[in-house]
Amino acid sequence: MNRFSPDHRLKLLLGAAFLLPAIPASAAELGTAADAATAEAVDAAAEAAGEYDGGAIIVSARRRDESAQDVPIALSVVGSETLEATGNYTLTQVQQIVPSLQVFSFNPRNTNINIRGLGSNVALTNDGLENGVGFYVDNVYYGRVGQSQFDLVDLQQIEVLRGPQGTLFGKNTTSGAINITSKKPSFDPEFSGEASVGDYGYYQLRASASGGLIDDLLAVRLSGSVTERRGFLYNDTQNERAQDYSNWSVRGQLLFTPTADLEVRIIGDFSRQKQNHVLNVFADYFGTYENGAVIGNNFAQRAARFPGYVFPTIDPFARRGEADSHYQSNMDGYGVSGQVDWDVGSAKLTSITAYRWWDWNPANDGDSTSLPVITKAQQSNRQRQFSQEIRLASDSDGPIDYVVGAYYFWQVIRGKGATAYGPAAALWNRPAASPFSLAAWEAAVNGFEANSTSDPRTKSYAVFGQLDWKFTDRLTLTAGLRYTHEKKSGSFHQFHVAGVDLSTLPPEIAGPAAILRGQFNPITDISTSFTDNSVSGLATLSWQFADDALAYATYSRGNKSGGLNLTALPLGVQPDVAPEKVDSYEAGLKTQWLDRKVTFNLAGYWTEISDYQTAITEQVGTTVNFRQYIANIPGVRSRGFEADLTAAPTERLSFYASAAYADTTYSDYPNAPQAPERLNLDGKQNLTGVQLPGVPKFTYTLGGDASAPLGGLGGRDLSIYAHADYSHRSTFNTSSSDSRYADVPAFGIANARFGIRTDDGLFDLSIWARNLFDKDYFQTLSAQNTGIVTALIGEPRTIGATLRTKL
Repeated sequence: MNRFSPDHRLKLLLGAAFLLPAIPASAAELGTAADAATAEAVDAAAEAAGEYDGGAIIVSARRRDESAQDVPIALSVVGSETLEATGNYTLTQVQQIVPSLQVFSFNPRNTNINIRGLGSNVALTNDGLENGVGFYVDNVYYGRVGQSQFDLVDLQQIEVLRGPQGTLFGKNTTSGAINITSKKPSFDPEFSGEASVGDYGYYQLRASASGGLIDDLLAVRLSGSVTERRGFLYNDTQNERAQDYSNWSVRGQLLFTPTADLEVRIIGDFSRQKQNHVLNVFADYFGTYENGAVIGNNFAQRAARFPGYVFPTIDPFARRGEADSHYQSNMDGYGVSGQVDWDVGSAKLTSITAYRWWDWNPANDGDSTSLPVITKAQQSNRQRQFSQEIRLASDSDGPIDYVVGAYYFWQVIRGKGATAYGPAAALWNRPAASPFSLAAWEAAVNGFEANSTSDPRTKSYAVFGQLDWKFTDRLTLTAGLRYTHEKKSGSFHQFHVAGVDLSTLPPEIAGPAAILRGQFNPITDISTSFTDNSVSGLATLSWQFADDALAYATYSRGNKSGGLNLTALPLGVQPDVAPEKVDSYEAGLKTQWLDRKVTFNLAGYWTEISDYQTAITEQVGTTVNFRQYIANIPGVRSRGFEADLTAAPTERLSFYASAAYADTTYSDYPNAPQAPERLNLDGKQNLTGVQLPGVPKFTYTLGGDASAPLGGLGGRDLSIYAHADYSHRSTFNTSSSDSRYADVPAFGIANARFGIRTDDGLFDLSIWARNLFDKDYFQTLSAQNTGIVTALIGEPRTIGATLRTKL
């Protein structure tokens, strides 16, 4: 039985209250609903069914409004109807209907977003580095990937642009961009709302209202959502659930149209998310190296030193952990932006100004056990950013179209780290062969805490331009260039804040204890800065060889920003990380058939990256400690293909299928860090030719929608409808060392929804299931040098019901 606190019950009652006016008073007031499109595929299927929805899917992938089928870019479009039909309101859920998109998260700050296998490393985030997939909401770039992990509110559509997008979207889009557009205010009154309830104490309330304040001059839109859910995991030590979820989001907009040629849109938003997470579970254990040698100071040996400690049961899908220290993943994100669009006749002038905040407040148990070993292991952030973009886009029917503009971006991330050790740290970490006594270890780490501060700063200036030259009505050359000047600076300071005062101890204890503290958390002071100038560009030739068929070929050059290694570094490793350089080749085909009832798109690509930024995890010689930093390696190659098929054979039936193959490997990596199971052989290994971590070679998605009329009641038509989708990902590895213990087995997830609705949207009631067949699957696996393997577990089956209304 689900239990709710009084405030949770109040939220549910309030949600029911705002939906009650929309519920018909009798069955005679019920009616039908036309088909809702689902997924890019389903949205495309709606376009395909031209006789009942003649509108094309309009995208802004090239900073102008165009039909998706006319844009020579591989992209996926997820419309608002899709989000409703699937219930996908987070980016992690959206990946289930976009095969080329891969999202998994250790926590919001440590989130990995990849497109075509490229974008980010499977490693803890470094505040001095940036992702290779750009994330934009209403034309505003979000500087930290954690900002993408809030619930998505009141969206018009999501565009996933695949491949380098550096000319128009700027730096850090070497792998692609996610371009999100929210719904604009309307002068006609409108309201939509929904309330969902499910197992695990789940509920979600979503609402949006819009209307004119002054006719044809000023309109307003207010949107909000609340999501609450109990945890999927249980902590046996603290006797409470973990991995719960609470997200509040609100967005307000004003639309000002003083003339027919001038439009001003001001947007403010605030989101707050709280999770009682991360709680790792134990997934596997190996006490010996691959050649059979026993791992020294392994997990079992350490555990045996504590008579009251029981070696954990290896049963990950029991969904139980044992961490004794506090953990949380809490964050706030908020911002304001203003967009001015001025139609100056043959062109449109656009200005976008934005300031954003992101506050990240984590806590972690660093050892995942019920013993007080690492009681703190966290890095909080206070991120601030400002951006200004001005662009001029042609608006004519001539043979030449253009977009030119300038962009400025400023960001600072103030970080504060904390690592603390408890009473069990000394005995847990000390090897039997240690030259230092247990007393020295106790003095060194029992109660010891080190803090750190960091402040990476970025200033970036860019000018850009892109030109479409139509040689004929069917043959177009697109060329673009972007010049970026960027300056980065920052510092890192690590210092000791707690622990035994070593000056009060005898020299035979104090000396070794000081050495040990230097091995665990050395006092560090780093300051660095650099300036980089880069040029990005593309050249595309597109040929519309039939009315509904477009072929294109593209070469693009991109750059991912250099970075600052703001951490304790080994001797000889520089704090500056060089930029990545990307050369990408792509060819594609976009077609529609049978009076646009069928859409089939195909793309193939080959991408070469030099100076690839990768995570290095290595053991500090003659110690039990490991360190992680970022370094450049010679090269990475990504090649593959993507295919999308959608069809709407009738007004009440549509389906889609998408597949992606990504062969994304290290092309030159002879000195990679060694996997834990082979550390006794050598600290390095050759990973040349090995698939990058976090990248399944093959992914596909299938889905469909169907509806049937139930007749008319009270002047409205009533229909039943059903939606189902299935997403599959092949095996992939989630370690930077390609440990076989980090191989995530292939898995597939099915979702379904069944409901009844009216054609005017007044009433829509559905039941749904996510992970319909209750598939057990891993999100990540992490092999430790002690032989223990921890995991983040995918969500179990959840079921629920949703009531929607639109006025």
